[in-house]
Amino acid sequence: MQPPTNSPQKIITRTILILSLVSLSNDIASEMLIPVMPMFLKHIGFTVLLIGILEGFAEAIAGLSKSYFGRQSDLMGKRLPFVQLGYALSAISKPLMAVFAYPLWIFLVRTTDRLGKGIRTGARDAMLSDESTPATRGRVFGFHRSMDTFGAVLGPALALAYLYYHPQDYKTLFLVTFIPGLAVIILTRLIREKPKLQDPGNDKETVKHERRNIFAFVGYWKKSPVAYKKLVSGLLLFALFNSADVFLLLKMKETGITDTAVIGLYIFYNLVFAVLAYPIGILADKMGLKRIFLFGLAFYILVYAGFALNSNPIIYLFLFIGYGIYQAATDGVSKAWISNMVDKKDTATAIGTFTGFQSIGMLIASSLCGVLWMVFGSMITFLITAAIALIVLIYLAGIKSSATDIQ
Repeated sequence: MQPPTNSPQKIITRTILILSLVSLSNDIASEMLIPVMPMFLKHIGFTVLLIGILEGFAEAIAGLSKSYFGRQSDLMGKRLPFVQLGYALSAISKPLMAVFAYPLWIFLVRTTDRLGKGIRTGARDAMLSDESTPATRGRVFGFHRSMDTFGAVLGPALALAYLYYHPQDYKTLFLVTFIPGLAVIILTRLIREKPKLQDPGNDKETVKHERRNIFAFVGYWKKSPVAYKKLVSGLLLFALFNSADVFLLLKMKETGITDTAVIGLYIFYNLVFAVLAYPIGILADKMGLKRIFLFGLAFYILVYAGFALNSNPIIYLFLFIGYGIYQAATDGVSKAWISNMVDKKDTATAIGTFTGFQSIGMLIASSLCGVLWMVFGSMITFLITAAIALIVLIYLAGIKSSATDIQ
């Protein structure tokens, strides 16, 4: 293990900085669409249930591809080709959403966007892990998430400004996303990759088989560390009920809040997330990744209970502060936590396997949320989610820190 360094210049390397700028630009494009997506989909005839199925299906595709391509990155010992291809697919697919308003076309393009995310995620996170040490991973992942989420502030702000002057002109907004998408493609060409990381223990037949089998990552689960299995099991239970953020936006719309106010609150939430992600990452390195993760999960429970019972626009402001704290304390921290408990040569596979199962869980969660919403209403939907999150918090709190926190 390399000794930790106190120099910010050495902690935030050139590769980490460029990857963070890539995520910033990509999220400007993505987040220009997310707050308007439910309004756009309802505008062209999608029901709440169909929106849930669309988001869940797209995330499931992303999940399977995260797992598969994360494993391929480890087998090849390369990260950069996956990063470049994945970001390029997402950059190209977003503007295509505006070409046709047919459900099948929307499913195809949205799935292509998520496929791009799946191709790049494991390799990108492994590259971030390769550029850090166990003692600095909290802040490295926190810095990346902070930059990524600033894109989620700028994107909706641009969308809000555009829709103010051009109400419901969603199609042009989709076309505009190619501008930051082009910046993403250019920036990925500036990344320089470290030498190959191939494991000499992998025989050619094993490698050939795993490259053909999209479910080969399941084999990693069988041989993964016990601590990894315990942590991921808890996180996956949470994922089975943690539906897409689009349902938070739909809840606010249900209470009569205007499109402008919905987007404004979404921007505010992302600003809280972006500002707090890096300092909370530093805090996680000092206090322990598990402790900070549980702190964030507690905020999630309070927020979802609040969404279940609230209809006051002012209260939503405070709920989104809590939601920003939850995201800042869990998103990057969970990946840093996983990175610290697996072999370096398996980093992309471990993160890809987790995010793969997580995305499949989101397919179930988003579809289930849509059904519960239609049958029982939004209040019961959010209360059930909060209750499951409480069970997960209790389970993770019972896991020994020495086995799961930091090596």
